[in-house]
Amino acid sequence: MAKFKKTKTELKSQREALHRYLRFLPTLELKKQQIQAEVRHVEQQLHTAEEHRSAILAALRPWVKLLSGQRDLLAQAARLVDLRTTSGNIAGVLVPVFEDVLFDERAVDYYATPPWYEDAMEAVRSLTRLEVERAVLARQRDLLAEELRITSQRVNLFEKVKIPQTRENIRVINIALGDAQTAAVTRAKIAKAKTEALVSGFLGR
Repeated sequence: MAKFKKTKTELKSQREALHRYLRFLPTLELKKQQIQAEVRHVEQQLHTAEEHRSAILAALRPWVKLLSGQRDLLAQAARLVDLRTTSGNIAGVLVPVFEDVLFDERAVDYYATPPWYEDAMEAVRSLTRLEVERAVLARQRDLLAEELRITSQRVNLFEKVKIPQTRENIRVINIALGDAQTAAVTRAKIAKAKTEALVSGFLGR
C-alpha cells in the first residue's frame, strides 16, 4: 500500500479521488456491457457466415468430380483484384468493416466451357466472398475482445483495488485526525489545569 500523509489536505485529496473513481466506474461498466454485446453480435455473424458456407459446400458436393477437371478455370474465376473495407467505430473501438470484393473479370469463352460453369463460378465466388468476410469479422472480434479484456481489467482495478483502498485511506486518515484532535484537547486540558494550579498557588501566597 502506498504511503500517504494523515493530514486534512491528504483527506481532501483522497475524497476527491474517490469521487472520481465512483463517477468513472459506471462509464467503464457501461462500456464493458456494450463491448460484450458487440462481441456476441459479431460471433453470431460469424456463425451465420459459417452456416452459409456449409450450405454452399453442400450444394457443390454433387459437382465435385465435374469441378475437379476445371480447377484452373475456377481458380481464375475466384481471383481477387480488390478488397473493399471501411473503418467503423463499434463501442469506441475502430474496426475494419467488410464492404465487397472485386474479382478478375477477364472474358470467358462460354462456348468452350461446360454448361454448368456459370453456376459453379458464382458458387466459388460466393465462397471466396464469404471467406474474406469471415476474416474481417474475425478481426473485428479479436479487436473487440482485446478492448473487452482491457476494459474488464480497469473495472476490476476500480472495483477491487482503487475504490476500497481509497475508502480505507480515508478511514485511516479520519482516525488519525480524530486521535490528533483528541490528543490536542487532552493536552489543552492538562495545560489549562497546570496554569490554573500555578495561578491558584500564586494567589494563595
